[in-house]
Amino acid sequence: MLKDKVFLTSTDTTIGFVSQNSDKLNEIKQRPKEKKFIKAVNSLDTLKSMTRVPDMHKKMVRRAQKSTFIMKGESFRVINDEHHLLLLGRLQWAYTTSANLSGKEIDVEFATRNADIIIHPLNEKRSKASQIFKLGIKKIKRLRA
Repeated sequence: MLKDKVFLTSTDTTIGFVSQNSDKLNEIKQRPKEKKFIKAVNSLDTLKSMTRVPDMHKKMVRRAQKSTFIMKGESFRVINDEHHLLLLGRLQWAYTTSANLSGKEIDVEFATRNADIIIHPLNEKRSKASQIFKLGIKKIKRLRA
C-alpha cells in the first residue's frame, strides 16, 4: 500500500522524503511530533477538498511556483514540477520534507537507507528554497522570499 511508504525523490526544490505517513517521517528525521509538515498537493482540486483558500488569494495560489502557503496552522504547496507530479498523481497529496536528519545537511546515504522506495533520477543540485507566505482572510504576509 503506497500510503504507508516513504519515497525518496527529487522534489521541486531539493531531494526529499514524501509520504502520507507523518509518524514514519518524524521517526526517520528524529524530529518532534508536534512540528508540522508541508502538504504537497497534485492539483487545485485536491487542495479544494482539503481546505478553503480565501477568494482574494486564489489567483496567487493558482499561479505560484515553488511557494508554500500557511493557513490556519496548516501549510501546503501546489506542485507544478513534472517529476514530482508523477508520484503525487498517484497519491494526490503527501507530506514532504527534506531528506536529512532534522537540522542537518542532506546526506544521500542516510536518505537512501531510510526510504522504502527510491524514485530516480535523484537531482542533488539544490535550487532556491521555496517562498513562504502566510495567508490571512484579507492579508498576505511574506515569511521567506
